Amino acid sequence: MSSFWVMDHFFQISMIGPPEQEMLEGWSALAHVAAVTDRITLGTMVTGVTYRHPGLLVKTATTLDVLSGGRAWLGIGAAWNEEEHLGLGVPYPPLGERFERLEETLRIAHRMWSGDESPFQGTHYTLQRPLNSPQPVSAPHPRILVGGTGEKKTLRMVAQYADACNIFEMPLPAVRAKLEILQAHCATLGRDYAAIEKTSLGVLRLSRDGAEGTQSVEEAVDRFGRLAAIGVDHAIVAIPGDHDPAAFELVGELVGKVAAIVPAGR
Repeated sequence: MSSFWVMDHFFQISMIGPPEQEMLEGWSALAHVAAVTDRITLGTMVTGVTYRHPGLLVKTATTLDVLSGGRAWLGIGAAWNEEEHLGLGVPYPPLGERFERLEETLRIAHRMWSGDESPFQGTHYTLQRPLNSPQPVSAPHPRILVGGTGEKKTLRMVAQYADACNIFEMPLPAVRAKLEILQAHCATLGRDYAAIEKTSLGVLRLSRDGAEGTQSVEEAVDRFGRLAAIGVDHAIVAIPGDHDPAAFELVGELVGKVAAIVPAGR
């Protein structure tokens, strides 16, 4: 599977640059990408639950899915960047409340995508008629990815509501431990662990010789093979300097070589 992801932020995040550095709105950017591509799937990595009312977020994701011919993901998480919330006047509730809002939003998404228009009354959101017309092209709905590695709440919500998890690329034993916790939540909830797509998120710097903090194509193939061996299905990477075509010079060669990798359990 080939996929394209954008951050859903309004200020540049501190790990990359100052807040004044250019940052496009994520869902609008994906709509443009949908218009100039045919097959690649499209998602946010990830939408903060605080940024948009859930009914409008589901409508936005549905629109992208319809216009792209069924290629949309809904990547979502509990939100974390306080600076952009305060800067743009977006309420930034405490972490516990953000997780409550995340769970309600996931419930609303499933309801709207199932065609259930009955009123929704939650602790934080009230929808008198969660109408969603047209419905998505994707069946039964656009895939939901919940980002984060929290063991008690985030991974439990993956097991209960999502089609995919996203785990930061940590040392392999740590990634494996997170997947084992997800598997335990699935067992508790009666969810098929194999039905959940396991994705990772890392940084990729390619070069011919693998010098100066980069990786050669062969080293990258080994890296992704190791992730697949512990059950990661879909490795997502950020490529620094993505404004420079040279940053992608070796990507085609890498894609050709990783295509044969089969994740454990598949």
